Amino acid sequence: MDLLPLFKALEDGPIGHVMKDKPATFATVETVHLLALAILGGAVFAADLRLLNVFLRDVPSKVVNDSAHRWFRGSLIVLLVTGFFMLAGVATKCYHNDYYWTKMTALLVGILFAFLVRKPLLAGDHAQLKPLTLKLVALASMSVWFIVAASGRWIGYS
Repeated sequence: MDLLPLFKALEDGPIGHVMKDKPATFATVETVHLLALAILGGAVFAADLRLLNVFLRDVPSKVVNDSAHRWFRGSLIVLLVTGFFMLAGVATKCYHNDYYWTKMTALLVGILFAFLVRKPLLAGDHAQLKPLTLKLVALASMSVWFIVAASGRWIGYS
């Protein structure tokens, strides 16, 4: 299925025009996007470094993970909304950009991992899980979210 017509329609639509025609709008949306990325990254690192037993050792890992997950969910919603608006301004450029597709693939993997693997696995008592399992979950999580952030950064350079 060719998505190019959808991307062109998005860019030629009202949201695309607002994002393209008013430079301050794109910059403002991008600023909110980056702030949400910082919050998401902080939530991921706080939770994952706790699972690795590097950070907040005196706080139960379940407490850290549950709290971080609330921040993660909120920032993810903001990232998805602002990302859609940013895409609308440069949709055809993104369509032809390999880093955009890398980011979207990693984002999908990250979301699926966070909600279908990580959240259910860590819902119970963490003491019941093997330490290796906790460490592998943390490393997988940090890796996928690093790929999302890094490939997103490279979209602007290509």
